[in-house]
Amino acid sequence: MSTHTPVTEDHVVTCDDAGHRTGTIPRAEVHTTDTPLHLAFSCYLLDDAGNLLVTRRALVKRTWPGVWTNSFCGHLRWTETAEDSLQRHVVHELGAQVTDVQVALPDFRYRAVDASGVVENEICPVYVARVVGDVAPNPDEVAEHVWTPAPSFRTAVEATPWAFSPWMVEQVDALAAIPPADRTPGAVVLAAALGLR
Repeated sequence: MSTHTPVTEDHVVTCDDAGHRTGTIPRAEVHTTDTPLHLAFSCYLLDDAGNLLVTRRALVKRTWPGVWTNSFCGHLRWTETAEDSLQRHVVHELGAQVTDVQVALPDFRYRAVDASGVVENEICPVYVARVVGDVAPNPDEVAEHVWTPAPSFRTAVEATPWAFSPWMVEQVDALAAIPPADRTPGAVVLAAALGLR
């Protein structure tokens, strides 16, 4: 593992348990049965009507191919903040621009193992944002996408949690566990979009 990677190389930033950056690994090599803790983010996109964008991961993805999940996710590069990475990934994955970016779950982290044994192990703050215009998903990243109203989303996740990415299900549960009076402004917006009380 190197301590620095040129910005031109696609890489993942490893970190310690407190979230301090410790090095980088080429992105193609990071996800194994013993994936180290690394930095990432998740984002949920809303349209002007308050509908939520849900995406199905491309079948060529190394982890959780073909699984329905939140709008998009990504890994940070060495020089990026989570919001920098979010702005880069929304263009790459969805061909879109966003505004009103707010953090909803700043301290979210998870570890999950997919059916092939590959591990995700991330410190992954969760954001909510509003899309500007239309989306044009990259087929290497997104197989399908739908805009869904909050009640439909909540019903689907409650009825079939196994059909969604484990991180999204954990994020919904984490947000639901925060008493409404204690939610940050970003958490309030996301909770409404997810149909949570």
